[in-house]
Amino acid sequence: MTALRAQHRGGPEVLVVESAQVPVPGPGEVLVAVKAAAITFDELTWEETWTRDGVSRTPSIVSHEVSGVVAETASDVTDFHSGDEVYGLIDFDRDGAAADFVTVPATGLAAKPATVSHVVAAALPLAGLTALQALVDHAAVRAGERVLVHGGSGGVGALAVQLAAQRGAEVTATVRSDVADLVRGFGARHVIDTRSTDFDASGATYDVVLDTVGGEISDRSFGVLRSGGRLIALVAPPTPGKAEEYEVTATFFIVTANRDQLVEFAALVDAGALHVEIAQTFPLAQGKEAFESRGRRPGKTVIVVPH
Repeated sequence: MTALRAQHRGGPEVLVVESAQVPVPGPGEVLVAVKAAAITFDELTWEETWTRDGVSRTPSIVSHEVSGVVAETASDVTDFHSGDEVYGLIDFDRDGAAADFVTVPATGLAAKPATVSHVVAAALPLAGLTALQALVDHAAVRAGERVLVHGGSGGVGALAVQLAAQRGAEVTATVRSDVADLVRGFGARHVIDTRSTDFDASGATYDVVLDTVGGEISDRSFGVLRSGGRLIALVAPPTPGKAEEYEVTATFFIVTANRDQLVEFAALVDAGALHVEIAQTFPLAQGKEAFESRGRRPGKTVIVVPH
């Protein structure tokens, strides 16, 4: 098969489209013929991309969000069959979906949303599960609460804005481009363009801050939380001691595959309740260029795999 992979650690410059062996599904796994694979630009900086249990696992195939068609299943998998259209999230220390085929544990897959293309379906699993787990599992956002989403036009941020608004929260989102109207359309009551306005300049306070940006933004976010508020960090663990200093809670987590939540997202998409923004698509042969396109447009970047 053809795959986009790296023989050694690095950035987009190490990615090469080359021939690789078709993987064989092990116990509990499904072989998926890939139709589309969404990328996360930062995945080339993740340790799991390059090692497993401290041992190098290169060459590594990238992209951990997949939409495609079941080609084969292990003998113990009974809930999927050849020809089923599926989408899902692949563990970060496994080979990804930027290839003709990928093996995925059946527990990380669900039936693809029926009303959208494979491109849109592939853009949903990582961002969608991250947003849902952040807001529901970790922040327990309630109706009427004030929620600040950093990076409201990004893959995770855009879905987080929509999910928080649907749960009755008053949502403020930060952006760094001319997309305020787009993000308001997602349900944000207020949009702050941090190129011209500091998010912490108005004196507003929030019950929950969802930080998809990290760095000094994370540290400054403590100052806009009410006492007892919740900071959910997605990029890196918050600075130790800050939560105690500001009398809030601070949580860092890494998203995990969850079939029930994938089913929930598919239902929301099919009901027209969620909008998935696509930044750009690239054919598999131009996978390196896909990883070099960071920051050009809001939304998810997706690799299309021809069959």
